[in-house]
Amino acid sequence: MKIRGNFLLIILSFSIISYCLIGAPSVYSQEVRDVNPPLLLDINNDTFDLGDTIFISGTARDYDSSSDTMSADITIRVMDSKNNIAGVAQITPKANGDYNHTFVAGGQMSKAGEYTVTAFWNSNVVTATFELTGITGSSVSTPTPPAPPPPVQPSMDEEPMMDEEPSMADASSQPACGQGTVLKNGVCVVEEKKSGGGCLIATAAFGSEMAPQVQFLREIRDNTVLQTESGVSFMTGFNQFYYSFSPAIADYERENPVFKELVKLTITPLLTSLTILNYVDIDTEEEMLGYGIGVILLNIGMYFIAPAAILFKIKNRK
Repeated sequence: MKIRGNFLLIILSFSIISYCLIGAPSVYSQEVRDVNPPLLLDINNDTFDLGDTIFISGTARDYDSSSDTMSADITIRVMDSKNNIAGVAQITPKANGDYNHTFVAGGQMSKAGEYTVTAFWNSNVVTATFELTGITGSSVSTPTPPAPPPPVQPSMDEEPMMDEEPSMADASSQPACGQGTVLKNGVCVVEEKKSGGGCLIATAAFGSEMAPQVQFLREIRDNTVLQTESGVSFMTGFNQFYYSFSPAIADYERENPVFKELVKLTITPLLTSLTILNYVDIDTEEEMLGYGIGVILLNIGMYFIAPAAILFKIKNRK
């Protein structure tokens, strides 16, 4: 009995020693990974006013432009305190993995409160927050005074100076507005930007934001859909849905060429149906609703009803 107890004690001792020897490197590697994360994100300040420039920067440590999987773009998403998307950007890092982007506080990013900035790169996600005061910053509220005119030396031979035109005097008295602001009725106000975020899935499928298909989608959005109130309302709701999953799909497209070609083949009928909007005049809310609903129904027919009908006929032939 005593021999059996000593044997069990020896086995227990070896188990504890083995756990310590094997487990120690794992804990150490986890600590190193926490100290050196693969994706970094930084914001130039914790608090911003309207009109301020928000500078976002960071580093993708393992970025490699020669690799298909490690050369993915970085997606930046800004969400307000109610989880509404306030801004989206897609950035190609530099050769050393550094990246940066600027937003101007205004437009969709004008409500006071806490904003969350999230960076996506491959399977890595990192977040940071900042506060927006909702008041106009000093660069907007304090216009630069015009410089005084140089003194004129009197001369007996020179002709008397003519008075300047009133329009020139009025122009010199206009305030100088800061970056991200425009002059309206003699007051500097935050510039409203109607353009939305990037077409992440299409950009990853066709390889560049300058691809004709991506530019076509951007022109349809900015020049047609966003020109009406109903279009703006539709894009606001659509963006909440689209940007909830598009960064992950875009990353997987870059990692898997077969999936990329499948996505490209899938969205081609959608691009074809949207060309209808280039051949019609949309000047009223009713026309926007009519053509918009028509295009949506057309895509439902192409992507769901037609395949279901084909499968049903094939099944009946058997």
